[in-house]
Amino acid sequence: MKLVSWNVNGLRACVRKGFLDYFNEVNADIFCVQETKLQEGQINLELDGYYQYWNYAERKGYSGTAVFTKKKPLAVKYGVGDNDTQDEGRIITLEFEDFYLVNVYTPNSKRDLTRLDYRLEWENELYAYLLELEGQKPIIYCGDLNVAHQEIDLKNDKTNHGNSGFTKEERGKMSRLLDSGFIDTLRFFHPDEDDIYTWWSYMKTIRERNVGWRIDYFITSEKLIDSLVDSVAHTKVMGSDHCPIMLEMK
Repeated sequence: MKLVSWNVNGLRACVRKGFLDYFNEVNADIFCVQETKLQEGQINLELDGYYQYWNYAERKGYSGTAVFTKKKPLAVKYGVGDNDTQDEGRIITLEFEDFYLVNVYTPNSKRDLTRLDYRLEWENELYAYLLELEGQKPIIYCGDLNVAHQEIDLKNDKTNHGNSGFTKEERGKMSRLLDSGFIDTLRFFHPDEDDIYTWWSYMKTIRERNVGWRIDYFITSEKLIDSLVDSVAHTKVMGSDHCPIMLEMK
């Protein structure tokens, strides 16, 4: 089984930049996208053989997630619990026979950290939700999680300590999750490999010089460890300021 996740930073723009070429070439069983930045009816994607599930933000041109899957899920849920954050379209959960897939676009705490408190509350709610699901069947949790977990996960770690996406609070929430029976699959296969990033600023030459951050993840329940085959970042694929990531499983 092959799964892909990609923050497309505007799906309509990404389609103009070759999204469908990559989509068809990679031929994933499940393809998750974040930051679709559109409303219902603003795009017509003909993806033969795939079921499509969309969670739109109420605000136009903002946020949004989608999942395209060859196998029809048993159930689909949008958001989390009673406070389902439906207004920003950030979460889709698909239930399959053997696992839950949770596709997420985590809120950014903003450059001045004005949204950090909201972000941490979000993390607590999502953490409780993931543990609840994990009590029923294993989880594959993926998306743009807007945090570089360790120093190895960004180029300029020394100058970014305390900045949005690299605060001790945000990193601590990731550590808590991984200490609760979950695996950062890329680091499982490539524990010490540096210069693996998934997001780069649009500033000139930044991507060419690979001055990036790894903020996109496939995280799975430890129960799935024997099914993991590989986890990689397709860093050469263009079309967004993020690159796609892929998880292969038996």
